[in-house]
Amino acid sequence: GWQASMKSGSLSYILPCNRLPVQLMSQVRVYTSNGQKKDLGSEDTNRSTPEETLHKVGTGRQDTTNAGQKQSFLKEPIQVKVKAVLKKREYGPKYTQNNFITGVRAINEFCLKSSDLDQLRKIKRRSPHDDTETFTVYLRSDVEAKSLEVWGSPEALARERKRRKEAEIKYRENLFRNQRLLREYKEFFGNTKPRSSAAAMFFKGPGKVVMVAICINGLNFIFKLLAWVYTGSASMFSEAIHSLADTCNQALLALGISQSARTPDPSHPYGFTNMRYIASLISGVGIFMMGAGLSWYHGIIGLLHPHPIESLLWAYCILAGSLVSEGATLLVAINEIRRSARAKGLSFYQYVVQSRDPSTNVVLLEDAAAVLSVAVAATCMGLTSLTGNPYYDSVGSLGVGTLLGSVSAFLIYTNTEALLGRSIQPEQLQRLTELLESDPVVRAIHDVKATDMGMSKVRFKAEVDFDGRVVTRSYLEKQDIEQLLQEIQQVKTLEELEAFMLKHGENIIDTLGAEVDRLEKDLKQRNPDVRHVDLEIL
Repeated sequence: GWQASMKSGSLSYILPCNRLPVQLMSQVRVYTSNGQKKDLGSEDTNRSTPEETLHKVGTGRQDTTNAGQKQSFLKEPIQVKVKAVLKKREYGPKYTQNNFITGVRAINEFCLKSSDLDQLRKIKRRSPHDDTETFTVYLRSDVEAKSLEVWGSPEALARERKRRKEAEIKYRENLFRNQRLLREYKEFFGNTKPRSSAAAMFFKGPGKVVMVAICINGLNFIFKLLAWVYTGSASMFSEAIHSLADTCNQALLALGISQSARTPDPSHPYGFTNMRYIASLISGVGIFMMGAGLSWYHGIIGLLHPHPIESLLWAYCILAGSLVSEGATLLVAINEIRRSARAKGLSFYQYVVQSRDPSTNVVLLEDAAAVLSVAVAATCMGLTSLTGNPYYDSVGSLGVGTLLGSVSAFLIYTNTEALLGRSIQPEQLQRLTELLESDPVVRAIHDVKATDMGMSKVRFKAEVDFDGRVVTRSYLEKQDIEQLLQEIQQVKTLEELEAFMLKHGENIIDTLGAEVDRLEKDLKQRNPDVRHVDLEIL
């Protein structure tokens, strides 16, 4: 095998094949980050020289080799290249003083005035908002120093923060009390404010459909209830309960529409659009409990304890009027869904199944069930009149209950799917994916998720592998290349190299952020349904 010995920076080893000792000498220079160098090859002059070391090794093997052979010593210096590496920087709490802070946070967190910020250094940075390109920030260290200058000490600043916190709590309490007094005043003297945007929603679109349905179903309930009191028909009782359930559920839909118009707040940053789905889900449960449950109960009671039915003339007249009114409401709902489906490029069936507009869907299905249930009730009552057998009337009540149960099951399923956050259609997702992949700055995208948040609002999320060369080239296109070349030529030391890289590295990161903003803006402009875009850098 190889035999080697090493002493004081000199390297000597013996090749076993020809027994010739070979001496190799080198000096290693270690560079530090401050540009200094150390010579490790001449640290200790008292150590034995390489010639003495090799002479000893050669003498020890002289007995086993040819005594007359002349030993030759080859001296070939080896050049060792040592990579200069910057010392790893330990970032402590003081480094966060270089962080930027907005003017609003500076005023709120450090109890300053806007006039205090006028004396500080202002830095223009890329804005995270779509409506502005740049905005002004301040160095956190400058803001902290200014706050100490204004308040004198950290203890005084802490006391001021505590005082302002208590004042804010007291202000909120007073605001809640004043709002309650204002509501009481409005209830007593009446509200003279102009019509709000939430109220205007009930004069067009789904709100108009719901209000028309509330009025018609309320009148139908009153007339059907009077007919049931007069005739005692189980089918007429089921129809009255059906109209009552429709009226209550549609009132709940109106509440959901008004609540969905509320603006987003810090507690609900994505808004309240899902209130329509929640109201529709509760409406489906209400139809099942009030409509289907009571209809089944009354039908079963009629089968167990049949009783003769009085004249059904008034009942037929009321059912005819109900058929006309329910049919008119059904036509209003159908026209609204057709118009909305045409605007979205969907078929009538797809629009209903996907529950694009839950409020209109509930009105459509309830009125469709109402028309069918009127036909079932009229048929069963006619059979009872012809045969005198009250069992037909009870069977009609069970049929109406089954129809309402089917409608409620469909509403519960579709609205639950919408609230769970289902994915958008594959074709739409493919268009969004192709739009991103066709951009030169994007190498690949992974983990794509597009969730339908309801009411034509989509949230898109993807992990994007950006092409660093394209991003860097985009940055260089905005720079003066000659001036940049001069800066490179002036770099002589490691400190200058570090400063150069830090300066342009930060600018390249800002360029990457600008590319992310551009992609998000393009996705929203080309796909109006996409309201929230989250692109994660891979």
